[in-house]
Formats: sequence, structure tokens, C-alpha cells
Amino acid sequence: MHGYEVNQELERRDVRDWAGISRPQVYYSLKKLERLKLVSAAGGGGEPAAGPERKVFLATEVGVKALADALERRDWANQRPPPPFLTWLALSWRARPEAVRQMIHTRRSFLRMELDRETATLEEIRRESLTSPAPSLMVDLTIRQFVLELDWLDEVERRLLPPL
Repeated sequence: MHGYEVNQELERRDVRDWAGISRPQVYYSLKKLERLKLVSAAGGGGEPAAGPERKVFLATEVGVKALADALERRDWANQRPPPPFLTWLALSWRARPEAVRQMIHTRRSFLRMELDRETATLEEIRRESLTSPAPSLMVDLTIRQFVLELDWLDEVERRLLPPL
């Protein structure tokens, strides 16, 4: 693929929902990977109307091995994501009760919207019949986390707020 195609694929698969990859970062990374000889340019692939010729990149043997080596590092499994909502929760004891109620309501609405979106994404992934089950497993986990957090928010509300 060339950088533009990589960006299109990232958008199509909603990868930016779970990985912090910007458009410029894709091009920077491709240049860096080429400099390190982990990918190589395979020639042009762009249409004339789309602007200057685009470099199409392929993984090199060294690049495939480097990826396999990197995927064996233990730190992939030993890290926790920093969810901003938990930071808010830790500080919420200083918030006014109505602000707490509103924030919980906002979080619940956000989670429901994301749950609907991820459910649609999972259906699309299943229609594509991909060779690897990893994408559907990732989205399934996200859905389960949203459902669990929605249930958990009921307890947060009960324990943080006086009854109305």
C-alpha cells in the first residue's frame, strides 16, 4: 500500500478509535520504516489525477522478522490504559452533586452511542469474513467493556449520589 491507502484503511476500520495514529504519523512512519529497511518502495501506484506518483511499500524480510520479534515483547500484555473517566471519578468527591449526576449521565449516553457503533462494526467485520479472528475479538471485547461499564455506572451513581 501507499500512505494514502493506509490512511483510508485505518479510517475504514475505525482503527483510530483504539490506536493513536494520525495521518502525518503514517507518512512519517513509512519514511522511518523505509530508512530502517523494514519496508521498501515497490514503485508507483497512484492515479495521475490524484497528484504526484505515490510510493507503494512492501514489508521486507527484515521487517517481517522485526515485527515478529517485537510481538514477543512482554510489555504488550503488562500495561493498563489510562481511562480519563477514572481520573474524573477519583476527583469527583470535590464536584457538586448535580455535576456528578450530569457527568454520569453524559458518560452513560456516550457509552450507549459507542456500544451501538461497535455493534455495527462487529456486524461489518463478520460480513467481511476476514482470515484472522483478531478484529472481531477486539471489537467483541470493546462491546463487553461498554456493557460492563454501563452496569458499573449504576453502582457509581448509587454510591456517589443521594437518591432524588
